[in-house]
Amino acid sequence: MKTCSEKALEWNVTPRTVNAMCKNGRIQGAVKEKRTWLIPDDAEKPLDGRISTGKYSRKKTGKEKKTLPVGISDYVRAQSEYYYVDKTLLIKEFLDRKPLVSLFTRPRRFGKTLNMDMLRVFFEISEDDTSKYFTDKAIWKCGEKYRRHQGKYPVIFLTFKDVKFDTWEATIGKIRGLLQEEYGRHQELLSSDRISQYEREYFEKILGALANDVELTSALERLSKMLTVHYGKAPIIIIDEYDTPIQEGYSKDFYDEIIGFMRIFFSGAFKDNKNLSYGFLTGILRIAQESIFSGLNNLSVNTVMDDEYDSFFGFTEKEIEKLLAYYGMSEKENELRDWYDGYLFGNEEIYNPWSVINYISKGCIPQAYWVNTGKNEIFEEIMNAATDDIVEKLHILLQGESVIARIDQNVVYRSLAEDPANIYSLLLVAGYLKTQKKDLQADSSYLCEVTIPNKEIASVYKSEILSHFLQKGIITRTTANKIAESLYANDHKKLQSAVAEYLDKSISFYDGGAEGFYHGLMLGLIALMDNQYKIKSNRESGDGRYDICMIPREKRYPGILFELKWEKNLEEEDLNLLAEEALQQITTLKYDADMREDGITDILRFGIAFSGKKVRVKTII
Repeated sequence: MKTCSEKALEWNVTPRTVNAMCKNGRIQGAVKEKRTWLIPDDAEKPLDGRISTGKYSRKKTGKEKKTLPVGISDYVRAQSEYYYVDKTLLIKEFLDRKPLVSLFTRPRRFGKTLNMDMLRVFFEISEDDTSKYFTDKAIWKCGEKYRRHQGKYPVIFLTFKDVKFDTWEATIGKIRGLLQEEYGRHQELLSSDRISQYEREYFEKILGALANDVELTSALERLSKMLTVHYGKAPIIIIDEYDTPIQEGYSKDFYDEIIGFMRIFFSGAFKDNKNLSYGFLTGILRIAQESIFSGLNNLSVNTVMDDEYDSFFGFTEKEIEKLLAYYGMSEKENELRDWYDGYLFGNEEIYNPWSVINYISKGCIPQAYWVNTGKNEIFEEIMNAATDDIVEKLHILLQGESVIARIDQNVVYRSLAEDPANIYSLLLVAGYLKTQKKDLQADSSYLCEVTIPNKEIASVYKSEILSHFLQKGIITRTTANKIAESLYANDHKKLQSAVAEYLDKSISFYDGGAEGFYHGLMLGLIALMDNQYKIKSNRESGDGRYDICMIPREKRYPGILFELKWEKNLEEEDLNLLAEEALQQITTLKYDADMREDGITDILRFGIAFSGKKVRVKTII
């Protein structure tokens, strides 16, 4: 069972709100013991009080509105059964440019798979007349120049979005199954009198899932050849989320195996393949460093930094206005913008489509929808590789400020070990940062001013940082609660106990470095108390630079100042003296000057000294 305070922390609301929920009978299983409510550990947060049914209450229009396509990546179904945001002008943009192979890199859940399936349906030869799925779309209004391409190409289509396994054996097994399915879509080749017996035997081997790993590497190349021979026209090859198994390979220790396979697999399909009309790939990372696309001179790469195709992945401002008007929810535009806008792809302001769709579908309740759709493994890599400078910059970002960072679009996960500064590049391409300003550098990288895009992404920074510490055993929720409660009560003994518990866990993780404790404590406080405080570190105030300053967002909270000191192998008496020295420094150097200028007079001061696993906290009572 948990207290109201503990559940408030978990649900990101105030303890008073949780207490009211208990009183009103909105939390199943909640019981009152004496004057305290106790809540089951697995109790779920009640729905927003504004919406009891989970559906947004809107005026009846007399005409049934189409529902939104939550999790629908099938173009035919999405455009016929659901509200569809028309992205068919992507076809026009492509046909005007006509690159041989196009790579689109965007964050997950930004419409890549749906767009690729749209391309498949538009271009693919079919027994059915698939033009009916486009006659009312924007592409059809562009004229015969574009219409004549509809239904004229054989198409090879693979999506790797679900290739997420712990071993190379399972991964290659899944790829074998995907190729089996795709070959199965083209069984007309088995009865073709234009296909040689040799190729037919290979086809049957893939169809029967009997091909070995080496034989699979040529599957795209050989299928494209067979389709060209049969139809007299080279196919279009579409690979969706090509880098998903590569990311898994990195985190699950089969990176070399997947890179080796993909290099040959893609080379046969896209490099010097005369049996290719056009190629499309999507992913999150470019991964050029791994030479997967080595020698492919006709590869057109489009990233979040590029102006081309900038409006086709995610929702634009105009599309959002139209969507909200359709559902009679135009008054929600500001809330929607605060939570899910803020991305800048090229020169286009973009909303997160997954979050927007879920927000409207679930009654306009602002929550972190996108960040809960998959593992945020990137944060594990970041926290393990972060230097003190990076930790401080992450802290600045959480306060809503911007930082300057070099962005390398060719970054890969393992480059973190070589240069932790690549963290910002990964965060940007994965959708956890946005560019405010960018300047192209001589080495093709960018020097950028970056910020956190919106409230949803800010929430994942806080939750993932705290989750990281919890998972590593560096901090427990009990310890976290003690830290927060002791600060409010100005209880230095309770704070000392909590910090000692925290320190006992963190020393082994951070190899005994005092800096590890310093930053760990800071991030823990951010995750816990960011709603009440603006937390700044290592800034000038008065006659010096404080370590940590917690500026209250509301006047009813006290300001808080920390000065941290450490030395190796201190005895108890010396540890006490060091804590006193830290406390005195706050007063002597007037670290409270800025807060007092802002009208904050109630200020708590803590001097903290630690040595090894020992800690001492001093304050002014």
